[in-house]
Amino acid sequence: MSDAYKQAGVDVEAGYKSVELIKEHVKKTNIPGVISGIGGFGGLFELGAGYKNPVLVSGTDGVGTKLKLAFIMDKHDTVGQDCVAMCVNDIVCGGAKPLFFLDYIAVGKNTPEKIADIVKGVADGCVKAGCALVGGETAEMPGFYDPEEYDLAGFSVGIVDKEKIIDGGRIQAGDAIIGIASSGVHSNGYSLVRKIFNIDDSAECAAVLKKYDDELGASVGETLLTPTKIYVKPMLKAIEAVDVKAVSHITGGGFYENIPRMLKDGTRAKISKNSFEVLPIFKKLQKLGDISERDMYGTYNMGVGMMFVVPKEQADKAVETINAAGEKAFVTGEIIAGEKGVDIC
Repeated sequence: MSDAYKQAGVDVEAGYKSVELIKEHVKKTNIPGVISGIGGFGGLFELGAGYKNPVLVSGTDGVGTKLKLAFIMDKHDTVGQDCVAMCVNDIVCGGAKPLFFLDYIAVGKNTPEKIADIVKGVADGCVKAGCALVGGETAEMPGFYDPEEYDLAGFSVGIVDKEKIIDGGRIQAGDAIIGIASSGVHSNGYSLVRKIFNIDDSAECAAVLKKYDDELGASVGETLLTPTKIYVKPMLKAIEAVDVKAVSHITGGGFYENIPRMLKDGTRAKISKNSFEVLPIFKKLQKLGDISERDMYGTYNMGVGMMFVVPKEQADKAVETINAAGEKAFVTGEIIAGEKGVDIC
């Protein structure tokens, strides 16, 4: 151990303790293919057989300013799931099964118990996604981050047979759009959330966030920290059961940015607002912030975290498959001919 390094603000011993504390969480994510354990210089994963022409699909993302809520609420065991979700939900949009995940945690001060809480959330997310946590990095950066704050990002790799890649190229007018319910705000739009609720680092703000809200059925803080839903397992079941032609993860940019990403030229999405429940948190955000409906649908998921396209005659089976997997699905619209874009009516 370097005393000089410790005096500069970096506690190597705390790093060692963090690794020991997270091992139990990492272990529960092991799946066939994992070769290496935590502690080496690289995570090893064997692809194995079963793929004719395997294509690797990668995704990377962070949690964003939702972390500010975790700091204020001093709750760190759910944001890891957000980090995993933002990566693996993107991967499954291409029809791929996530294989493994790595995280990157940058901190002002390494508090082993806090690191363990963060990694617990990451591991929970990996279990929900059916992928392995094969490695990561914790960087202690005194003077760069506040001692009580951190940043969290991740990277995941998945696999799909080339002939089974989902890219939207086969969609056509008349196809049905299926939506899957979200768990809340998920992990985007939190700069606007913080502005609307006047969220800062004060003790008064923390008290307000922890106060029970009748409209939400929980405190504002608890509601806003609800982790992003992971759609991997239900989506993979849907891909097996019906002809999934396109998939869209509804994240930053809401409906207007994300839905067109799954469309091909000459097709347009027509979404019915009455087909799903707008969650109470979005109604509260819109009212308090005096936000236009278009801006709400252009920023948030509004209660629909994932959408996918199937032939019209398979819509009911698609909904049944998702519901049987433990999620809530509904026919939320249809594909029409026209300029690529979205109509919400």
